[in-house]
Amino acid sequence: MAGGRPVAPQARKLIQPRDRAAGRCTAAAAVACWCLAAVATEAAGTQTEGATPVVIGNVDRFRVREPNFEGVRIVVDFLGEDYSPAYIQGISGAAFRFGGPCPCAPNCSTQMSTTDLIKLLGYEYTESILGWTGDVEDAKRNMTSLIPKIRESVRAGRPVLLWYGFADTAYEVVTGFDDAEGVFLGYHLHQGPDERLAKAKQDRAQECAAMCPALGAIFIGKKTGTLDATAAETAALKAAVRHARDREVVSMAGRPDMNGLMAYDRWAAKFRDPSAKRSAGDSHCYFVYRSTHRAAGEFLREIAPRYPKAADLLRKASREFTLEARTLDRAEPLLAWDSPELDADRNAKLWPLLTEARERYAAGIARIEEALPLLN
Repeated sequence: MAGGRPVAPQARKLIQPRDRAAGRCTAAAAVACWCLAAVATEAAGTQTEGATPVVIGNVDRFRVREPNFEGVRIVVDFLGEDYSPAYIQGISGAAFRFGGPCPCAPNCSTQMSTTDLIKLLGYEYTESILGWTGDVEDAKRNMTSLIPKIRESVRAGRPVLLWYGFADTAYEVVTGFDDAEGVFLGYHLHQGPDERLAKAKQDRAQECAAMCPALGAIFIGKKTGTLDATAAETAALKAAVRHARDREVVSMAGRPDMNGLMAYDRWAAKFRDPSAKRSAGDSHCYFVYRSTHRAAGEFLREIAPRYPKAADLLRKASREFTLEARTLDRAEPLLAWDSPELDADRNAKLWPLLTEARERYAAGIARIEEALPLLN
């Protein structure tokens, strides 16, 4: 069986991957608008009395709170790759982005699409889009044929990327299903390290078509190519600088209206106003960008030894992104989902922290810019 051999414990069927080496299991330590509307989760689909849940074992969980690319890492990690979470964030460009802030920014302010990353890593894929915004009936019809394909992939020992499968966080990872309960099982970015598998009704992904594109599922296939690491790393660093310096203002229909330093400046300036309210976009972007920019520091440290002439500058850039993330850590009580929407005292504490974080981001970008001519 592709991906491993099936075993049958008491409560569920586990599909275990083959070890990469003795004593080691496989698991390591698009563009569309992100929507916040809650979706009902009534049980649906064909129910099979007494059916045994099927779960792929030893699949990693989200290590970076990011919606487009971390799921790809989880799947290819299971298939035998050994990329660090930070490395995938780096070469995809997610480590260096800042857009909005708005609920759609982490999905829309991207260097590449999810499928672009899959191709970059050398893998084939198939994509099953359910429908675009408003295609509610099409999404329902397409979901009926997609559900058996996802179950088939899980039985074959291959996790599936599913858009809005468990929560409203773009691509999530399906690692199992329970037909008796009518649910898929898997992971999404909001889960804590000790949480059990998420579960949601098998047709949940169709429901986002009422609000935004229902991008459905991506099935990552066989590996047919090889990552050109030097080209990918260099392209990501160049894109990081271009993004940070972006001065274009566009309509919200295509992507966040501001990006890079201009967007960061606006975020810090917003809370200088004592009457400014914390929005859902503030909280969502806060948690995503704190996580991805921390990964930026790790990515830069990881690749620095491969570029001797630029290594010192890359390490200095790494330090700045790490300090940015640490500064944002201090803002959690002020920007978390459970923080007050309106609080003048909070705003007075918050804007200096965001200003400091912005300066660290700017310094990190400046060091990358200095390093670019020395990469070759």
